[in-house]
Amino acid sequence: MSRYRKILQKVFASLLFIALVSFNNNSFAADGEALFKANCASCHKPLEDYTGPKLQGAREREPNPEWAIKWVNNVNTMLETDTYAKGLLAKYGAKMTQFNLKEDEIKSILDYADAYKAPVPTTGGPAGAPAEDNSLLFGILTLVLAVIALILLQVNSSLRKLSDQKDGILRSEPVPFYRNKSYIMMGILVLFCLGGYITINAAIGLGRMKNYQPEQPIYYSHKVHAGTNQISCLYCHGGSQDSKHANIPSVNVCMNCHMAIKEYKGDVIIKEDGQQLNGTAEIQKLYQYAGWNPDAKKYDKPGKPIEWVKIHNLPDHVYFNHSQHVKVGKQQCQTCHGPIQEMPEVYQFAELSMGWCVNCHRESKVNFYNKESGEGNKFYSIYEKFHKDIKEGKMDSVTVEKIGGTECQKCHY
Repeated sequence: MSRYRKILQKVFASLLFIALVSFNNNSFAADGEALFKANCASCHKPLEDYTGPKLQGAREREPNPEWAIKWVNNVNTMLETDTYAKGLLAKYGAKMTQFNLKEDEIKSILDYADAYKAPVPTTGGPAGAPAEDNSLLFGILTLVLAVIALILLQVNSSLRKLSDQKDGILRSEPVPFYRNKSYIMMGILVLFCLGGYITINAAIGLGRMKNYQPEQPIYYSHKVHAGTNQISCLYCHGGSQDSKHANIPSVNVCMNCHMAIKEYKGDVIIKEDGQQLNGTAEIQKLYQYAGWNPDAKKYDKPGKPIEWVKIHNLPDHVYFNHSQHVKVGKQQCQTCHGPIQEMPEVYQFAELSMGWCVNCHRESKVNFYNKESGEGNKFYSIYEKFHKDIKEGKMDSVTVEKIGGTECQKCHY
């Protein structure tokens, strides 16, 4: 009977291992969907063309299976050099936002799109209802199986005891499962791994405020201003190309337009809580801060600055220069701030962690100065060796990492 007990113990351990692996695999499988919804869903659909082309079968339509990996993180460069990219721009009339995604993240998005199937409406539920998440059900089933395995082990122990008594074999009393050293050790290991995983993730996330979206004194919609009305980011945040800070625009900058624009006549604005917003009332709030009388068309009382709530915060020991990235590195605002032109009210799009920044430096290509065309950044002329190696075919590109972009002192005081 001891042989069967060992077999049952192995079966229990195997079930526990399979459950843990399955949970982990489910998490990875969900990554493609989560990445698609966070980065692509506003312009792409898996099964039909939208603002951009459908993603299902994209790798089969593109020049080669690796084309998308280069495209996602090098949109601006490829629009100048790649024929297929130019064709997409001509067909859809809009330039894709440049992202900073890892190769495996891009592949997981495309894998999700290729495996995507249109949801089948079911009776008894509203059409278009979100798919059910069965993670909780799987977890409960795993616990039930674990309990059944423990019960079977106890039954096995009792049967062995009865068999021994019938055969006249005297054996010591079996050790209860809650005192069994093997079970106790297995439980400790499981709790240790689970606790360690939770603790490490919590520690890594300290200070990170991804998706942080505070309520502002005035409901300022970037979707209306930067999206619908196509106001350049640099009109309000001019410091982003000339200084370290992007700067929050003063009330006077807002009044340059709103001296004339007194009413909101655009599409209905729906807040995150589902309530409809009165855009004209928000303009009146601006007048209160500016001290502007729209009827008399003059400033008739002292103004005061708008107390905007800061969203994007970096640690005090981190140095970040907007102009170096916008003017020198030619990065789009969306690289760090996400699809800002589609946000009704701004939230923090990226985690802005050290790993996130370093990964961008490892993948972003350097815009070398070309003496023949006069284009590019003259600062990088000191790296003539890289330019020569590219011409000779020794390397196809130079990333920020290769010119010191991952050195500690570049970002830390």
